Amino acid sequence: MITLLVNGAEHALEVPGDMPLLWVLRDRLGLPGTKFGCGIGQCGACTVLLDGTPARSCVLPVSAVAGRPVTTIEAWGDGSDVTTLHPVQQAWIEGSVAQCGYCQSAQILTAVALLAEDPDPDDAAIDRALGGVLCRCGTYPAIRRAVRRAA
Repeated sequence: MITLLVNGAEHALEVPGDMPLLWVLRDRLGLPGTKFGCGIGQCGACTVLLDGTPARSCVLPVSAVAGRPVTTIEAWGDGSDVTTLHPVQQAWIEGSVAQCGYCQSAQILTAVALLAEDPDPDDAAIDRALGGVLCRCGTYPAIRRAVRRAA
């Protein structure tokens, strides 16, 4: 039995300790916002916040996160009520950032972590922080603008 703290809620789960957090989130907890990309932690699509820091959930065994706070994109609103959105999500909407949207939850979570650490990052800091989350649509300029807007 492993106890996870995901988006502020505690979950006691019977899962193998070496099961990747990604699959626990998606398959056991029904949180599809965290995406499978490469499966080796390189593309960043699976990024969640662990203790407020971006972490690749596809290579993170669930036993390593027991009892530690995990945040997924589902921690905030779905857009149907803008009062529940994180300011970064609001900036994403206002800037029409998403195209295919596949990397967006990882981009948003990484931006949230960046702004918690540096509330007024310059372009170089934004590029460094978000450089590990690949966007196949190439919306990097729009992502950068949205992070600046949220700041």
